[in-house]
Amino acid sequence: MGSAFALVLHTHLPMVLNHGRWPHGSDWLCEAAFECYLPLLETAHRLVADGISPKWTINLSPILSEQLASPEFQKELSFYYENVRRACVESRAHFEAGGNKEIVRLTSFWEEFYERMWEMHRRIGGDIPGTFAELQRGGHVEMITCAATHGYLPLLGRDESIHLQLRTAVETHRRHFGQAPRGIWLPECAYRPRYEWTPPTGRDSGRVRWVRAGIEELLAGHGLEYFVADAHLVSAGAPVFLYRDFVPLKARRDEPASSVPSTEARSPYAPYRVASRGGTGAAIAFFRDPKTTLQVWSREHGYPGDYAYLEFHKKHFPGGLRFWRITDSSGDLGRKIAYDPALAAQKVGLQARHFVELVTSTLATAGAAGPAVVCSPYDAELFGHWWFEGPLWLEQVAREMARGAAVTPATLGEALAAVEPRATLALPEGSWGEGGDHRVWLNRDTEWTWDRVYSAEAEWAAHLAATRAAKNDLARALAQATRELLLLQASDWQFLITTGTARDYAERRVAEHYAEFKRLSEMARGLASGEPLSPDDANSLRRLEREDFCFPDLEPAWGMGPPGEG
Repeated sequence: MGSAFALVLHTHLPMVLNHGRWPHGSDWLCEAAFECYLPLLETAHRLVADGISPKWTINLSPILSEQLASPEFQKELSFYYENVRRACVESRAHFEAGGNKEIVRLTSFWEEFYERMWEMHRRIGGDIPGTFAELQRGGHVEMITCAATHGYLPLLGRDESIHLQLRTAVETHRRHFGQAPRGIWLPECAYRPRYEWTPPTGRDSGRVRWVRAGIEELLAGHGLEYFVADAHLVSAGAPVFLYRDFVPLKARRDEPASSVPSTEARSPYAPYRVASRGGTGAAIAFFRDPKTTLQVWSREHGYPGDYAYLEFHKKHFPGGLRFWRITDSSGDLGRKIAYDPALAAQKVGLQARHFVELVTSTLATAGAAGPAVVCSPYDAELFGHWWFEGPLWLEQVAREMARGAAVTPATLGEALAAVEPRATLALPEGSWGEGGDHRVWLNRDTEWTWDRVYSAEAEWAAHLAATRAAKNDLARALAQATRELLLLQASDWQFLITTGTARDYAERRVAEHYAEFKRLSEMARGLASGEPLSPDDANSLRRLEREDFCFPDLEPAWGMGPPGEG
């Protein structure tokens, strides 16, 4: 195969079913399904029907897969669809009364879009994970996994927690996609090598130290061969701020600038074996190409900021439909003019060709000394949600490459077979977030959330020894306590607090999952000592099993280590 282009899409939302609807809750999931997941499937099917295999590498996080496969999601999506259909009708009447013919035409555009996506949903039997699995069986995509609930692995307080996140991820992936994953998207591309670790906050901070395994060692134990990391980890260069383009962060003068240990010059265009000094396992890292990803991520310098594209931030209420294009760089929503889908489609074609040319030239330079890989990883929600034209752009890129461009698209597994990993190296700690470190997830506004995570982890670990012998109500209580711990560990809560996008909701979710964990832990202690389950506790347990239904085959003992160890 020689050099290759690997497009990697990370698809994730936290557990929102049964935890609110609007403005924060299940509407997030339904909006993503209509604007991102179903359009991506429609695009992939259209390409395959024309004999073009997209060769995307896609991760549906385990907690997202669990929600998409649930009957509760089907009910919420139907309710959401009825609401957007009503919004189209009511918006049309509103703009007809005002004589705005351009917007009236756009209400028909949205009506057709939602009807087409609903028909797509009906055609696949409502099974989004199963349809991605079918594309994988056809060799058109590769499905990789993610930590079970998107836990921020470097900051979790115990290796048992990381084992639990990874084992649950592998088992859930196998259940939804029919085979174990070879690769993983580390949440927030966050990596930590082996070193003497102390909790960054909480009662043990600075007092207790012990050697923690490198993330790559833990991955290897669960059969996960490769992951994606940010380019600044391999080059020791300045990170590209991905989230800033869409969720601006206030400057924090009290936080130091990121520093990365210097290394010799290395290339992000090759996979490397990663192993911590003194470690017992290794994994292979692919690195994000800063050239191509900046071209797509950046709203200021990249394609999504084109003035012809749909403006994300201006919506018509009631209904929340978007009818305006970006128009200019002023940021003044009052100056936006009506969206023109035909003009936007023309821009998509031009920018797809530009992107393929950029990938071609990048590979030509990087591959001068041998086969190279351009790895372009993105949050999938960029395509269709933040950037409405994104799925069409992906389609046009695939078609340009199929027309004979000197670029071979490949999944990560295929790229690994074509490009030999380079020598083993040790990576510094870091992420793809603001500053390239952990500051988005650990700062003065979020320290209290980690205090609760660390407290719950320690209490849960104390229960582990009893889990193998647990039966009946005790087994149920311990399993549900483990689910609440996993949901508490989701990195989404710190991100939403730091960026301020849904701070109250995220703070409430942390408090709720921690309180439910504590109640279940106390319940388990009582059951273990021979006390019967009280009626109130029985009702609470049934309620939580119904509301937080994820991972039905979960075993707390998965935290003890990989298969054969735990």
